[in-house]
Amino acid sequence: MLDFKGKSILITGGTGSLGKALTSHILSKHPEVRRLIIFSRDEQKQFQMAQEYPVGKYPQIRFFVGDVRDKDRLIRAFKDVNYVIHAAAMKHVHIAEYNPEECIKTNIGGAQNVVDACFETEVERVVALSTDKACAPINLYGATKLTSDKLFVAANNIKGNNPIRFSVVRYGNVMGSNGSVIPFFIEKKRKEGILPITDPSMTRFNISLQGGVDMVMHALNSAWGGELFVPKIPSYKIMDVAEAIGPKCEKPIVGIRPGEKIHEEMITPSDSYYTYDLGKYYVILPATHKWSLQNFIETFDAKKVEEGFSYNSGNNHDWETIDSMRELIKEHVDPTFQE
Repeated sequence: MLDFKGKSILITGGTGSLGKALTSHILSKHPEVRRLIIFSRDEQKQFQMAQEYPVGKYPQIRFFVGDVRDKDRLIRAFKDVNYVIHAAAMKHVHIAEYNPEECIKTNIGGAQNVVDACFETEVERVVALSTDKACAPINLYGATKLTSDKLFVAANNIKGNNPIRFSVVRYGNVMGSNGSVIPFFIEKKRKEGILPITDPSMTRFNISLQGGVDMVMHALNSAWGGELFVPKIPSYKIMDVAEAIGPKCEKPIVGIRPGEKIHEEMITPSDSYYTYDLGKYYVILPATHKWSLQNFIETFDAKKVEEGFSYNSGNNHDWETIDSMRELIKEHVDPTFQE
């Protein structure tokens, strides 16, 4: 396990849903950190977050306004930082489709800037956040995140004698995160009593914010360099989510939006040749690495998956029900929720 005492951690996109959850986790579980730097370009969100974490109570916390598109600002922010969690990204599929150049600048150019800034400073470990949409992508957002994944994995091959380790975590829809379907449906129910359904057969993977946090911390602690971690999580059917939230609401079918899939995927059959089962997680190993595969297998009791294995939200073995979704919404999204 990593020793966080006296260490500095920086979170890009730190004012987002996962960034805030990571901040809460780190300050409560690792108060011995020397600095926790929240790096983002949204000054209003930083102002609001600073009210939640006043410096008088949390002397470790720092707020840096900056954009991952600006490598010089990243280099300045990364000075004397030990661990970087890269959560900054443009994430809305339809917005990326309409503004492709902006998405590329942030998700690809920004990822390369983070890699370069880490090499320019003395960062020891980096965990980059991915998405299920980066697996066999059909939209620009997914394509940019797949490219980002490749940049972070490949960074381990060019580090020379630098001890830095880069890894990636990939997961599905985060319950209650900004722009996700559950808070969208709750608001639609409250205002209109109508829940628009893109396609009644649509499915998605489901993970809580805490599940995402746990996965990032696992990668930060355990990565040898180049791994892409995937959680074992349940799927849900969009119609079950709608029924859980608004059983009496109208549910018109509006059709899928540009770039959307009916089912999401996190591991393709082509990935299966490099994929291992770690128990709680799967891991896709890099084709090229500088450590012993046999040592990795023995250390983590890793078991190779079958050739042709795929991990798809539509063929998952673990499913949420209408009742379980209602309980999860109360626990993770809205404690006052009533169906």
